[in-house]
Amino acid sequence: MIEICFVCTGGTCRSFMAERIAKKMAKDKKIKDVKFSSAGVYSKGEPSAKNACEALSTLGYDGRKKKSVLLKKIKPNCLYITVTNDHKCFVNSKKLLSFEDLAGKVIDPYGQDLETYIQSAKLIEQNVKMLLNKIENLRGDL
Repeated sequence: MIEICFVCTGGTCRSFMAERIAKKMAKDKKIKDVKFSSAGVYSKGEPSAKNACEALSTLGYDGRKKKSVLLKKIKPNCLYITVTNDHKCFVNSKKLLSFEDLAGKVIDPYGQDLETYIQSAKLIEQNVKMLLNKIENLRGDL
């Protein structure tokens, strides 16, 4: 089982959307042995942003709300994917990548309009697709 945790600032927008997008993409690709979660480095247990939920629903993903989770204990066997390179300094793990290492930066939609959230979600889709392709390619080499 591969465990992947997406990390952003508050856990209500980008990492939350990444978790939901990754779950659906992995299911669609029939990747069953990967577990996805999300966390925020400053999370306070807030519900997902309304526009994050709407953007997910608009793009065909699970848009149900969830409470954000604070990144606390680093699990040694978990792969952490931070939304930005700046978030990396909060994750003390050797198993660490950022979206900037995969397919590029994801704009922070926090407090913005629905269209900005949809743009962020589309950038997240590109990054998650790249991540899942890397996982599949590595397995092919085993």
